[in-house]
Amino acid sequence: MHAIRLHTFGPAENLTLEEVDDPAPGPGQIRIAVAAAGVHLLDTALREGIQGPAPHPPTLPTIPGREVAGVVESLGEGVAARWLGKRVVAHLGFAPGGYAELAVTAVDRVHEIPANLDFAEAVAMIGTGRTAMGILQFAELGPDSVAVIPAAAGGIGTLLVQYARNAGAVVIGLAGGPDKAARVRENGADLAVDYKDSSWPGKVRAFLGGRPATVVLDGVGGDVARECVALLGPGGRHLVFGWSGQGLHDSEPYVVDGVSENVLGPAMMRKAGGPDPVRTLELRALAEAAEGRLTPAVQRFPLAEAAAAHRALETRATTGKVVLEP
Repeated sequence: MHAIRLHTFGPAENLTLEEVDDPAPGPGQIRIAVAAAGVHLLDTALREGIQGPAPHPPTLPTIPGREVAGVVESLGEGVAARWLGKRVVAHLGFAPGGYAELAVTAVDRVHEIPANLDFAEAVAMIGTGRTAMGILQFAELGPDSVAVIPAAAGGIGTLLVQYARNAGAVVIGLAGGPDKAARVRENGADLAVDYKDSSWPGKVRAFLGGRPATVVLDGVGGDVARECVALLGPGGRHLVFGWSGQGLHDSEPYVVDGVSENVLGPAMMRKAGGPDPVRTLELRALAEAAEGRLTPAVQRFPLAEAAAAHRALETRATTGKVVLEP
């Protein structure tokens, strides 16, 4: 098969397309003919050798990628025959192997893809959608809410805007550049502004006419987060799930005592509950998409252009979930 391999930690150019041996499914595993593989900002950190939230940096050489969708084409020992030929999607956890024509994972990790989703959309919902569902557990959105969403043109932001709109909230979407802001407006935000324009906080205040924001859903951090928090009224909440605007090497988000809450990791899992909270959130995300309530935005790259996909993600030149297609 063909796969993207990383032999040395470093820049995106270190990702190379190579021919490698096909992986074999072991007991309880399936092999998927990959039609779409998700690319995550964490992938770019791991490529550089930055551990981040991963238990450890990958062992080199490695095939990056942790989210895949495709058709089951081979079964390991003990896997029911009904899985053969199924359209499935899976998050591989911290196990690598997604940027490839074939990927192996435990059958317990996979979900059948709803008929109305294509492979790339399913990948978006299994990773980005899962995270969005986890964040929204804390948001308590309703008709009285005013939600400010930085990075509203990104994969998570696109879904947050749709969910907040469906809940009846006033939705303020921020994006980097006029083209991205236009996409946020088309996605249903009541106001979409370019946060690269220093006058954007004044535009938001003028639009709201003195009404304060009630919640900030923040995956950006830094100066943008500071300005967003300043829009909050008494009792307003700053829900932090990332700080991409601060760079990969900055491990501390912008927080304000009594206002900010980091909703990633253990807090998100505790809120989801159940014996397998990760799977609970995955099922919620897929159900929202299957019912048409949420529609992920996807930006597609050929598998061979994985390096270009990483560069675009690192420079914040992407819109929606980045996906590689073999």
